[in-house]
Amino acid sequence: MKKVIVLGSINMDMVMETDRLPKVGETLLGESIDYYVGGKGANQAVAAARVGANVSLIGKIGDDTFGSKVYKHLEREKVDVTAVTSEKNIFTGVASIFKLKEDNAIVVLPGANMLLSDIVDELNEKVNAQDVLLTQLEIPVETVKKGLASAKDKGAITILNPAPYNEAVIDMLPFVDIITPNETEFEGLLGYSITDPAQFEEEMLNWSLQNKTQLIVTRGGQGISYTTKNEVVTIAAEKVPVVDTTGAGDTFNGILAACLAKGMTVSEAVKLSGKGATLSVTKLGAQTGMPTLAEINAF
Repeated sequence: MKKVIVLGSINMDMVMETDRLPKVGETLLGESIDYYVGGKGANQAVAAARVGANVSLIGKIGDDTFGSKVYKHLEREKVDVTAVTSEKNIFTGVASIFKLKEDNAIVVLPGANMLLSDIVDELNEKVNAQDVLLTQLEIPVETVKKGLASAKDKGAITILNPAPYNEAVIDMLPFVDIITPNETEFEGLLGYSITDPAQFEEEMLNWSLQNKTQLIVTRGGQGISYTTKNEVVTIAAEKVPVVDTTGAGDTFNGILAACLAKGMTVSEAVKLSGKGATLSVTKLGAQTGMPTLAEINAF
């Protein structure tokens, strides 16, 4: 079986539950706090490992308590962390998530993630032809571009999850086989907003043909749309009780990469990944809700 190599961010998520955000100068008493390993890179690596993929993660942590906890957690999840390095005099990335009744508010401190730059040796060691490289944009964009170009040159399948969106994505497209934006990120790729929802799939097909890149758009409650040679296929979202949508996109991307590494077609991979993402929102926490292959098959 081919490998999944994830190049990306590693965080410790601190989820604080409170009725509302404090005003400037105000102190509030919150209700609870939970700690979860997060970061889009770590999330996607765990999602792929949970469905049985052979996964390696390339990333950085700080030489601190959070870094140690993250490293041990990823090992327990059967993620190869030999290319996760610890940096002195810098903290492990942290996301402070304020969980409100109506929505979340998040502050991210990238920390060691922003030091992820010299990855050539790690990529040369980990990536082979037909492996799958999955990456995102919570690390320096030049590192992402370098990783995509290197993997593409070695004959790997490259997947870019363009989140959080950055205009530098346009320059990366020649090295991207599959791109997986949500609706807002897709509008970023287009350079304009789609005012008529009925034209969404037409815009997808036109963009994919012009850029020669497989396009898969995650559309929340509307499901998932992906391009083929001459059409756009949409898989409707299944109805489940929603507890926490954090990490649903990462679940989708991680399982997608795992499925492609197993030799599935894009159509087969999208269907299975969509079911996995749907299951993930039924539990609290980005990684705690990520399903195993057995759970997806049962669903």
